[in-house]
Amino acid sequence: MPKFYARRRLSILAALTGLIASVGLFNGPTASAALPTPVSATTARSYLAALTVATEDRTGYNRDLFPHWTTVSGTCNTRETVLKRDGSGVVTDSSCAATSGSWYSPYDGATWYAASDVDIDHLVPLAEAWDSGADSWTTSRRQSFANDLTRPQLLAVTDNVNQAKGDQDPATWMPSRSAYRCIYVRAWVQVKYYYGLSVDSAEKSALQSHLASC
Repeated sequence: MPKFYARRRLSILAALTGLIASVGLFNGPTASAALPTPVSATTARSYLAALTVATEDRTGYNRDLFPHWTTVSGTCNTRETVLKRDGSGVVTDSSCAATSGSWYSPYDGATWYAASDVDIDHLVPLAEAWDSGADSWTTSRRQSFANDLTRPQLLAVTDNVNQAKGDQDPATWMPSRSAYRCIYVRAWVQVKYYYGLSVDSAEKSALQSHLASC
C-alpha cells in the first residue's frame, strides 16, 4: 500500500477513535456504576402490584437503629467497599480509605476525584424503610438492610445530590438524569419487595408511571 494511503487510513482511524471517545464523554458512562443489576421492568411491575399499600408512620425513627458501615473484610467497611466497587482506579491506604480514584455519579452525571465528594446512597432511604415496616424489624435485620451489597440498594453518588434526596421516595424525588430513572425505580421496587416493605399511594402511583415508560 502506498505511504500516502497508509497515512490517510491511519488518520481516518484516529479521527473515528476520537469521535467515539467524544461521544462517550458527552453521554457519560452507560453502565449503572456497579450497582447490582435490578430486576427487569416487567418483574418490577409484578413486584409492585404485590406490595402492600399503607400510610407511612415515622414514629420512633432514629438513624442509629440501622447500624451501618459495618466491617465487610479486613479493615474495609461497607462504605469503603462501595467506593472501591463503584470507582475507577481507586487506590486505598492500609486502613482501606480511598486516597485516589474517580467516581461517576449516575444520578447527575458528575465525575469526582476525591472520595470526600461522594456519598453512599441508600437507594431506599433508612427513614423510608422505617416508615414502610422496618420499625418492626430486629436490629440485625435493619443492619443487613443498611449494609446490603447484594441487592441494588447502595450506590456511590454526588454528596450534595444525596443530601438533597434525603429520605424522599419517587413521588417527590427522582435522579436528574432521565436515562437513569428506569434503573432507579426497578431497583427501588426490588428492594422493597425483597424486604417486604409497603408503599404509600403517591409512591405507588409514581412508580407505576415511571415503570410504564421503561
